Amino acid sequence: MTYNPPRMTASLKKAFEKAGALPKAAQEQLAEQLVEDIEGELAWDQTLARSQPLLERMAKKALAQRKAGKTVVKGFDEL
Repeated sequence: MTYNPPRMTASLKKAFEKAGALPKAAQEQLAEQLVEDIEGELAWDQTLARSQPLLERMAKKALAQRKAGKTVVKGFDEL
């Protein structure tokens, strides 16, 4: 029986089908890694969403300082 949730992409379906052929111990390890990765992605998305207003204020401030001639152009190795 193939697991076929409506919102899963074809690539993810293929990955799960291949994972289903692995031994149970490998499936458990893969599942743990996948859940950890998903939780990390969701946490990162939340962090970025919360920081968006601050990033916008910082960008506006940087642009204003640039327009006022208060910035110095430097190369990457000069930072």
